[in-house]
Amino acid sequence: MALMLLTLVCILTYSFEIVFGLAGTILLLTILTWLYEAKTLVIYSTLPQLLVGVIGLARSPRTVQWTVLAGMIGFAALGGVAGLYFFYRAPAGLFQLLLAAVITLSGLWLVLAPGRFRLTTPWARVLDTLAGLSQALFGISGPVAMTRMLATFPDKTTVRNYALAFFLALNLLRVAGYVLNDTFTPDIAQMMLVSGPFIAVALWFSNHLHFRVNERRFRQVVAWVILAGGVTLFFR
Repeated sequence: MALMLLTLVCILTYSFEIVFGLAGTILLLTILTWLYEAKTLVIYSTLPQLLVGVIGLARSPRTVQWTVLAGMIGFAALGGVAGLYFFYRAPAGLFQLLLAAVITLSGLWLVLAPGRFRLTTPWARVLDTLAGLSQALFGISGPVAMTRMLATFPDKTTVRNYALAFFLALNLLRVAGYVLNDTFTPDIAQMMLVSGPFIAVALWFSNHLHFRVNERRFRQVVAWVILAGGVTLFFR
């Protein structure tokens, strides 16, 4: 019964992510932490996140320039190293407050002035680094990364595809870390084996919904999710 519910929730939440490019794991944790430990869900979430990235990119026009993506990931990796340093040596409370303020202000600007927020290259690199820093400290990079994508790329499919490719790379690194540290328990492996095929089939067909969402609605939904993510971070 628990696995059936997990599979159904993942189908719904990660279908949202494959359409809009973010929030699948946040929604999963919000809905199912009463049934599973948060740590278990975070580890398990690597499977649906990898499926979202692979299926979404495979069934979309080729809009990602890998040299651009490599630069983004490089700065995010630097931010991740800094995040790990602060995680072990500095109180994270102040940084979390500042990050929440940045995300909330970004979301508010995207909601109130859609299409007017544009980044110069230096500011784009700052957000790339901040995304990696946030991922290392809190396990969340979606709001920061999507703010950067919306303010950089011209159309919804390019925005989403860069987000999927960016998160796919970060999740591959996360999987490597889990494997090296023997983090995947037999119970989590069973959860993945049972639910994975159903989620993959659902995502395969859900991907086409992205192309049915108009440009304005896509940006509105993502902007509101970013704003909500920033506000939520104040209380995390």
